[in-house]
Amino acid sequence: MTGISRSGNRIELLRSGGEYFPALIEAIAQAQSEVRIETYIFEDDQTGRRVAEALIAAARRGVHVHVAVDGFGSPAFMDGLGSTLRNSGVEVYVYRPELARFRIKRYRLRRLHRKLACIDACVAFVGGINIIDDLNPPSLPEPRFDYAVKVEGPLLADIHRTMARLWVMLSWVHLGRRYLPRTQKLNCRKVSGGIEAALVIRDNLKHRREIERAYLKAINTARREIIIANAYFLPGRAFRQALKAAAERGVKVTLLLEGLVEYRLQYFATLALYNAMLGAGIRVFEYRKSYLHAKVAVVDDEWATVGSSNIDPFSLLLAREANILVQDTGFAQELHDSLEQAMATGAIEVVRPEHLPLYRRLLGWISYGLLRFAAGVAGYGSAL
Repeated sequence: MTGISRSGNRIELLRSGGEYFPALIEAIAQAQSEVRIETYIFEDDQTGRRVAEALIAAARRGVHVHVAVDGFGSPAFMDGLGSTLRNSGVEVYVYRPELARFRIKRYRLRRLHRKLACIDACVAFVGGINIIDDLNPPSLPEPRFDYAVKVEGPLLADIHRTMARLWVMLSWVHLGRRYLPRTQKLNCRKVSGGIEAALVIRDNLKHRREIERAYLKAINTARREIIIANAYFLPGRAFRQALKAAAERGVKVTLLLEGLVEYRLQYFATLALYNAMLGAGIRVFEYRKSYLHAKVAVVDDEWATVGSSNIDPFSLLLAREANILVQDTGFAQELHDSLEQAMATGAIEVVRPEHLPLYRRLLGWISYGLLRFAAGVAGYGSAL
């Protein structure tokens, strides 16, 4: 089950790939029974090859290794690393690989966007970090700004169950129809932490609005402060109204958004919302030190979320996503301080959008209109 809060967990915040990949590779190296990985992008670069080498080494010592990647995010995966992994004994599936004939249809927009790893059902990783070099492209001035968490404790059962269910589905879709080996009961190390947390997912069955509802509940009950850092921020009306209502009742609301533009359409569409946000008293910062890829939030230094879900219609209404919700003052304060530091050292506060050149404002509304059209084709135009 997902969305159920479990107490007694140890959750470690990992900042960008510099902290995430060493922890992931170390956990794979210690695997005894099973490794599961889901990712949107698995790039054939230095980082991707390091992770692949760890997976191959695990498979050769008898560990069951399962890797699932998205067909849109990793279109050439099976031409390179994917084939190498499969030939080395790793089970590999591609989620919706039929992108050569891509047309805007709702079912083809439903991507595997979550980033999950689970090792021996003893340790898991959840976040927004793809398997790709932090400095990709190499022209980045600083590593890509992102987060993940390392999880140990009772929440592992929910994470493992969620990943196993997707694998069974992929097995049937690819006509594998194989019964997967059950993870052995291992002696996972005892967890000393006492953090309360929940796994929330978005899929197209029972959990269509779970992540959005979790955000809205936290925003609607906020008393002091909300900080949201999100790479692609294009919320629907209900989400925008919740943020405005929070600001109107005196909550300090801050958005940390991308400043270095990775995908122009999404960036300029977000510009169209700046006037309304700023007019409601919401502060907006653009991160300029590197690409911002984070999908995190902190509310009242008590509640926090880290995961893969952007705040746009494609993440909240179409893609498979996974976030961790953490109810713990220590963890929330750590994430809060990290975001404050990022804003102080790598971001600029946005001035009134009317001070921007006219062409940029026009691009904003055109881009917003195009994304509304795409969402409409997918059947979700009213969400914007």
